[in-house]
Amino acid sequence: MRFLPVFLDLQAGPVLLVGAGDLARAKLRLLASAGARIRWYATDGSHELSGLNPKEAGLIELADGDPLTANLTGVIAILCAGAGDVGAAMSARAKSVGLPVNVMDDLSHSTFIFPAIVDRGEVVVAVGTGGASPVVARRVRERIEAVLPARIGDLASFIGRWRKSVHGRIPEFPLRRRFWERVVDGPIGALVLAGRATEAEAALKDITDPGAFAGAERGGKAEGSVALVGAGPGDPDLLTVKALRALQDADVIFYDELVSPEVLDRARRDAARIPVGRRVGKPGIGQVAINALMIEAAKAGQRAVRLKGGDPFVFGRGGEEIEALRQAGVNYSVVPGITAGLGGAAQFEVPLTYRHEALRITFLTAHKAKDAETVDWSTLTDEKMTVVVYMGMTAAGSVRAGLLAAGRSPRTPVGVFARVTRPDAEAAVGTLDELPDLVQRIKGGPAILIIGEVVARSAPWRHSNLNQIVSELLDAAE
Repeated sequence: MRFLPVFLDLQAGPVLLVGAGDLARAKLRLLASAGARIRWYATDGSHELSGLNPKEAGLIELADGDPLTANLTGVIAILCAGAGDVGAAMSARAKSVGLPVNVMDDLSHSTFIFPAIVDRGEVVVAVGTGGASPVVARRVRERIEAVLPARIGDLASFIGRWRKSVHGRIPEFPLRRRFWERVVDGPIGALVLAGRATEAEAALKDITDPGAFAGAERGGKAEGSVALVGAGPGDPDLLTVKALRALQDADVIFYDELVSPEVLDRARRDAARIPVGRRVGKPGIGQVAINALMIEAAKAGQRAVRLKGGDPFVFGRGGEEIEALRQAGVNYSVVPGITAGLGGAAQFEVPLTYRHEALRITFLTAHKAKDAETVDWSTLTDEKMTVVVYMGMTAAGSVRAGLLAAGRSPRTPVGVFARVTRPDAEAAVGTLDELPDLVQRIKGGPAILIIGEVVARSAPWRHSNLNQIVSELLDAAE
């Protein structure tokens, strides 16, 4: 993120606009509609104000002379649109005195840029692409326009009118936030968005105990809780709506090593983020310590999220954690996530079940060789069973040996699918007999192994066979 989104107080002073033509007039309309006072130096000498209403035109001071020698006292920003070569010179002058400057379509001479804007009164959404693609920014703005309630600005104004009086009755900050969340998400917020502000005012006045409304415990403190949230295998777009809501509400997030940075970026900005995971063979915090951290946070009145790669209940120790929370008397909830086996199967087109061909699925984990040795492989020899092995790269040799010894065919199709759903995902496919060699072709985990006839229906298998056919044809041609 090169450009930090900020909002400029246009009541603090005039904006100096330098330029001419349609580009300058477009910026005039934008600034005037926001109530800015504008000092306009028209570089072509024409101060044409067509298209502006009298109120907007009254905000514009028509300036003469050379803008490069203009008095900049009190000016809060400089904008150049349709200014030609004067733009670069004005940029140098603005930078010399520490004023923010924008030269339209010229990033090298700009210290700020104009985003695409969604204007809902008190609610303003700015969408930027760092100047790289205004068209993309406009398309994103159109999507936001389509889903943002028309009266969302009215809701912000409604809360603004009541904020001071409510805060005087709720001294604890976390409880205040929860109070307003329940207002926004509940019937009162719905009344405002429906245009029934008078009824909303009456409903808010009827709240005799704001702390209780916000969910305070008897002592007046916020009630804590823990949400076990499945982060999925890496792609943030695979988070459920409920998972996103939990991340946005969280006061503290305890996250695993395998949770991607892109998923963490969806969390509330001011939430504390505490890593508690570990990778195989590396030191890390133990489960007892993780349980203690979650319980401590909840009993302090915080909303904690235990963010786990994949799904909390698929090799994620979610069961152990809710048992500890239950024994401690802590409120908890579980938000499922897409487990790596399902994410990888979808990405690489592996149908884990297939009529008449694969009727059962078994999920198992094998961190290391000794884990594989404890598996009863004789139960996994059915040709119509798909076996999904989590964390199986290190134990691939033992997985192969166990299945072959139990009688599974060495020609059984297998695939190694690494970093599934992420941009750097990769796959290697072949037969069970080749499994250790396939693992060597992968550039690092985490990875899952999928074993069964359905792997031969996957996209990597089709591509592999196509490449082989092409190679054979080329050899024949020679």
